[in-house]
Amino acid sequence: MAGEASSNEVLRRAVEAIKSSDVVESRTELISGLGDLVISKKCDICFLFENLIAFWEDFTCLDVSQCTLNKSIVQVASNYVVSGKSGVLSLFLVLGTKASLWSRKHFKMTIMSMEDSHEEEHSKVFYQLLLDVLNFSAASFSAPTDSYAFEENNLVGIVENSILEQLALMKDLLEHITRLESYGSEVLKVSQLVIDSIIRFCGEQCQAKSWDSFSKNPDKEGIMDCEGTISVNPIINIRKYAIQRLCELGTVAAKGGHLVSILNTSWKGVVTLLQQDNGSLEAVLDVSDIILKLISLANHSLRSAAESWSSSLKEPISVAVARRTFVPVKFYLVNAVKISSFCPTQAFLVHREIILCVMMISSFRVSLSTETNLKIASEVSSELLEQMSMSLLYSILNPDEVEEQMKFEIMDRLFTSEGCHSSSQEDPCGHNIMQMEKIFSLTCDSISCTKTLILGRVLLFMCLLRSSIDAEENVKIVITRKLGWLFNMLIDEEVYACILSMQIPLSHGTKQKTQFVWEPMFLSLLESLKTFMIAASSSLAWGELVSFLLDNIFHPHLLCWEIVMELLCFLMRYAEKNVASSLIDKLCSCFKSVACLGSILDPNSAVRKIARSISMLVKCGAQPVADRVHSSLIGGDRSQLSSVMLVALLMEGFSLQLLSDNFREIVRKRIITDYCGFIETFHGKLLGACGSSLFGAPVFALSASLPSLQVNESGIDKKTLQFLFAILGTLSESSDTRVSYNCHRLLAETLGIFSHMNGLYKSNEMEAIILQLHKLFISKAASDTQQQRSKAELALFMAGFGHMDMSETEECKKGSAVCGLYHMLLRERHWALIHLAIASFGYFAARSSCNQLWRFVPDNAALSYDILGGYEVSEERFMCEFKAFLEKERALPELAPSSEQILLLQEEAALLKEAVRKKIQTLETEEMDCEVVEIDHEQLSSKRRKMPDGISKGVELLQSGLKVIGEGLSQWQKTQPNSLDLHDKLLTHFSCLEDAITNLASIAGSGSN
Repeated sequence: MAGEASSNEVLRRAVEAIKSSDVVESRTELISGLGDLVISKKCDICFLFENLIAFWEDFTCLDVSQCTLNKSIVQVASNYVVSGKSGVLSLFLVLGTKASLWSRKHFKMTIMSMEDSHEEEHSKVFYQLLLDVLNFSAASFSAPTDSYAFEENNLVGIVENSILEQLALMKDLLEHITRLESYGSEVLKVSQLVIDSIIRFCGEQCQAKSWDSFSKNPDKEGIMDCEGTISVNPIINIRKYAIQRLCELGTVAAKGGHLVSILNTSWKGVVTLLQQDNGSLEAVLDVSDIILKLISLANHSLRSAAESWSSSLKEPISVAVARRTFVPVKFYLVNAVKISSFCPTQAFLVHREIILCVMMISSFRVSLSTETNLKIASEVSSELLEQMSMSLLYSILNPDEVEEQMKFEIMDRLFTSEGCHSSSQEDPCGHNIMQMEKIFSLTCDSISCTKTLILGRVLLFMCLLRSSIDAEENVKIVITRKLGWLFNMLIDEEVYACILSMQIPLSHGTKQKTQFVWEPMFLSLLESLKTFMIAASSSLAWGELVSFLLDNIFHPHLLCWEIVMELLCFLMRYAEKNVASSLIDKLCSCFKSVACLGSILDPNSAVRKIARSISMLVKCGAQPVADRVHSSLIGGDRSQLSSVMLVALLMEGFSLQLLSDNFREIVRKRIITDYCGFIETFHGKLLGACGSSLFGAPVFALSASLPSLQVNESGIDKKTLQFLFAILGTLSESSDTRVSYNCHRLLAETLGIFSHMNGLYKSNEMEAIILQLHKLFISKAASDTQQQRSKAELALFMAGFGHMDMSETEECKKGSAVCGLYHMLLRERHWALIHLAIASFGYFAARSSCNQLWRFVPDNAALSYDILGGYEVSEERFMCEFKAFLEKERALPELAPSSEQILLLQEEAALLKEAVRKKIQTLETEEMDCEVVEIDHEQLSSKRRKMPDGISKGVELLQSGLKVIGEGLSQWQKTQPNSLDLHDKLLTHFSCLEDAITNLASIAGSGSN
């Protein structure tokens, strides 16, 4: 006790001596001596700090002596803070606040007078003092504190003031960090300690039980904060001011790359304090403004990069430079995502800014992909920003707090067709939509009416599809309903051209080892859609997705239709058996309903389109799928409708190899029987009277099925030769347009059949056939439309010339005719015919016994002309192109489309777009007609004319005769089972006759009612 009393007396005498001293240097020495005293009692520590606070004078420092005095005060105070003395937090913070306030004023004066050499020593002492003040502040907030101390009302205001002042000092220091010279790194290090201690202090003390009394006791007297407002719960104010100041520090630190540690600490502190909150801060703190600041920092970094890279780059951007640019952006986005997850309703308040941010990032990535020197930057941006931008978007789409209607509005704003129409004044090569400097000049109000972001929107939608596994149920439904928007965008000329020509980087591998592969944007789109199909398969969106695909099975735009079929094929490969069967059943039902509409010879007719779809899907399924189609559409039915569907399927590539052995044999026999029956009844003179689109169906069926059908040539070879002679003879004799049209259709298919029967090329009749073909194609005008349509099959037919012997003398008529035909074919300028001609000639040249192959190539072959002008002819150029074709040297190592290629794609897109417009217009007109026309059945019935009695009686006789024939055929099959071939022929004709009489009876019946 005597020792404690003695210590107390020594302390008080020392304090009195300091007060009585008027010399600064003496006061400094006496204050330093206080640090040697051993003080343990709380009252003595309080007495000491009260006097240290009083000894710190607020007036401006005139010379180094004042800095030295204050430095000694801080050093003495630090001894007791570091030693772990507790219970005097308020005094620690008051002294720290006073020291910080004085240091801020002094620092501003110091940076203004640094050029004065006389102030150099002063500045040195001040910076040492500044470091001591910062260390003391950090130690103060880390000092142990009794929880009951927070019941003191005055402590709340002290804590608030201290936090505000400490962080304000650091903000000033960071803004002028480059002026601190050698002390800059030390100041940064200690500043980080202060920030850490404040964050830790707020986190630990704000969880103390004593704080609960402020919120649980409504009668508790209000506490006046530093701004003069009344707060019932002091913890909210302390955290509020800490978060606000940390945001300011984080914003200042973002301006300089050397402040990375402060940047990380500040924003992580903001996230930590918000994460510990239970929603009470949202009432007094504008969290949405914090999210907005982070988004603005991200946009600013990207804008700076765009301005720097939009100018001409002589060298490619390195990985290091790209990462220095995009790592900070990712950091801002990560923190924005975290805060948005804590406060989803606050995030929704700035959903317009979030939408703008993710769209600009997506559009910026597209721009990077188009520049060779920015390929690395594009890969790095994909690695760092793609997932983060999606997470930011999902932060306003996934939360339950956001109403479903709001989510629809967000998607409508993201994926709108407004302002996305092509303009004739824009750059025809499409680069105007990828100019980086335009992207970051947009605002929230302008994004809905600009074409600048159109490709960015498409890429963003692709990313949304790829990441849809993270989406909630209702979000998947919203995405499904936006697939129509995607199709509308693909019709746009520029989007169409870019989707087919552009490449984008896609990551492969694990998180530890990511490798980027550049793939065409179209393939990436398909993969994204397939990923979404998997994500939606177990959700409520699945039904809508399948309905969307089926609704677009007849989409008039080729690219959209191909996407639909690719997705349906994907479904057939991997979906469960019942799902695949259900899909096939729906398409078969649709096929039956459209089989009577349009012509099977028109590739764009509904019957051909649905047949094409079914054939593609069957190839992706197992054998039971093909059998299911056969049973549903064909089976044992011999009606005209069944024949239409069978021929349509075969013409669209339905492979008979997919059928089971039993069904395949049934179809094979039917095709051969119908073919032979048609040939035997063929008469050229009747071609002009035949207007049915099904005329010649057996020939079309055999021609289409031969690639997958094993046929014994000996059974039909002679008949095929005779049929070909008959067609050629009819063409040479008749001048009737209808006859010529039907004959050329049959000629083309017959030549196709011939090309699959190599044995026929060695027949004696081949010379006569070649001479007639030469006469037909060489003598007639080259503009003959029907003749042009037959040249594709003629090229296939001529490839088989390599299987026959041929003399190379001038006197050989067959050889001369073959030369003439190849001359005619190789002169064709159409790209498709050029390809077929060169392929045919290549097959012929590889198998022919002829040595003088040059005789078959004309001097003016299409491939002999120069590419640029198309006027100069060179035999060497033809041989070079021919060699390249045979050796497959045309494959490009990478896709690098030229502006001319993009222009051609845009022209193609414009034609497709116009076709879609006309189709839609036609459908709308038909719909209007259906809505406007009202049928008065009574009036219509009264206006019907009665059929003459002779017609009705004749139809009845035909029906009776048909019944007798049917009974006779049935009886014949039972009594003479060995005459199956003849029976099948008669049955084929009977089926056709039955269809014709049934239709006639229907007409007669409707007319007589």
